[in-house]
Amino acid sequence: MNPNAPAPSASAQLAEIHQLYHLQSHLIDGGRAAEWAATFTADGSFTSPSYPAPVTGTAGLTAFAQRFAADCAADNVVRRHMVSNVALTGDDGDGTLQVAAYLQIIATPRGGTPHTERFTTLTDRVVHDGAGWRIAARVVRRDDAPAGPQA
Repeated sequence: MNPNAPAPSASAQLAEIHQLYHLQSHLIDGGRAAEWAATFTADGSFTSPSYPAPVTGTAGLTAFAQRFAADCAADNVVRRHMVSNVALTGDDGDGTLQVAAYLQIIATPRGGTPHTERFTTLTDRVVHDGAGWRIAARVVRRDDAPAGPQA
């Protein structure tokens, strides 16, 4: 970040974070794996109990998103990410935010009825790289699981 530039207001930061999360949802749901991975920092991490191990780095995140799209196709289902209740929960004043949000994944089998497949909580560490906000670390937690590591 430019140390001489005025800090954006909390409401401006929140609007930018909302845009980031909305964009991420559209990218992964649309099979745009490399673009989704680019919403993370180059060494960004994604940790979720739905998957066997954390995913780190652009190549790993791209492969993860490609597998998500392939699994949807193999399952003959459309999955949509719905992010809501986004809250800024911390700000170090130097371009790093802590963000909490809810994430629902709605699954619609071809010719079937949509249903909520997962309901989780996101805890993110988000950094500004000079061009925009990127996810540095994302921890996904199921609602029925005990509190775990923070991003």
